[in-house]
Amino acid sequence: MKWAQKAGVAVRRGGRPHPGREEFFRLRRTGVCRAAAARAVGVNLRTAKDWDRGVRKTVNGRIYPDGRVVDYKLGVTTFHSSPAVAGADPLTAAGEPIDARFLSLEERETIRDLSMIGSSVRAIARGLGRSPSTVSRELRRNSDPRLGYLPHGAQRKATARRARPKPAKLAGDSPLREYVQRNLGLEWSPEQISHRLVMDFPDKQEMRVSHETIYQALYLQARGGLKREIQAALRSGRARRKPQGKPGERKQRFADPMVMISERPPEIEDRAMPGHWEGDLITGTLNQSAIGTLVERTTRYVLLVHLPEDHGAESVRDGLVKAMTALPAHLRGSLTWDQGAEMAGHKSFSIATDMNVYFCDPASPWQRGSNENTNGLLRQYFPKGTDLSVYGPEDLELVAQKLNGRPRKTLGWQTPAERLRDLLLTT
Repeated sequence: MKWAQKAGVAVRRGGRPHPGREEFFRLRRTGVCRAAAARAVGVNLRTAKDWDRGVRKTVNGRIYPDGRVVDYKLGVTTFHSSPAVAGADPLTAAGEPIDARFLSLEERETIRDLSMIGSSVRAIARGLGRSPSTVSRELRRNSDPRLGYLPHGAQRKATARRARPKPAKLAGDSPLREYVQRNLGLEWSPEQISHRLVMDFPDKQEMRVSHETIYQALYLQARGGLKREIQAALRSGRARRKPQGKPGERKQRFADPMVMISERPPEIEDRAMPGHWEGDLITGTLNQSAIGTLVERTTRYVLLVHLPEDHGAESVRDGLVKAMTALPAHLRGSLTWDQGAEMAGHKSFSIATDMNVYFCDPASPWQRGSNENTNGLLRQYFPKGTDLSVYGPEDLELVAQKLNGRPRKTLGWQTPAERLRDLLLTT
């Protein structure tokens, strides 16, 4: 116990291992997969993976079978001669294979032997069953400048390079960190920031970061380092996805004949022709208030319809007519809606705007995918369970401008406002 405590190993009271550990290994010996065995004994898949690999958790990190002790709190990796590797040279112990993906010491010795007799890189790769690029990279990165390629020296170099944790990209002050923080403050998503960096800094490789690294910085403070307050910029407000229940069936609630989405012309379906819209309502507390949402299918441009009184059929129709008639004629092609009762006045809307209205099938929100996505984004500004009647037309215009000013993946990281501007300039 003393060596474990000295190394920082979290020892259970009384020195007892996890009660499910033995059962886990029994299941694994019988051929049960790791995930199923982990579920059976009630442990996380990461813990099960550590058990399989012989990794022991410590108070501040982990101890690996090769003798590495990783301390996440200090951010350092050292070598420790635990009983598993007692009496061994730590760097030699570090040469023990960890995973088949990495070259082993035996493979490195084979590389040395074959290279000494003049074998080509491709011949060595065939002998090892490895990619030629793996062998070429190994010789280039791990050779000694004076003595050439030495397998034990190469093994030590590779082991030292493998040490974790490495400095996080967003941990220290840098222009990249400042850019990420600033745009998170503008309520851009990590993916939008990641791709926009390429457009804004095409010649600066140091201004690159993946969206996953930004999420890591937000949720794993020890590895990332962005301020915790920035988490408020994430639109979902959650660290995990929320499972979605199956929507209930909807019934037709108005008498005027509907034109179903199956009859919508193909030029609308492929988004080639601008001016076709998808619409819906987002509702507030107890469905007592609502805001109309409209999304143009080609540019993803958003319009929000103020409904100050109610969201009955007449109010919705009047609000939609006001929003649509303010647009140029060539941007008033059609409107796709679900079968909600608020569209009972669809016929009079069509007469007033000269726009056809197409209705989705029951319980098929994916048929208005752009609008459904937009409604999800709007919940960042208009949370569920709040009174939407407190927002005036100016508030809705401000939110619409924010959405229309965000780069979108589906638009090649242009903004809806930029796409609409280009459309108006060319027509």
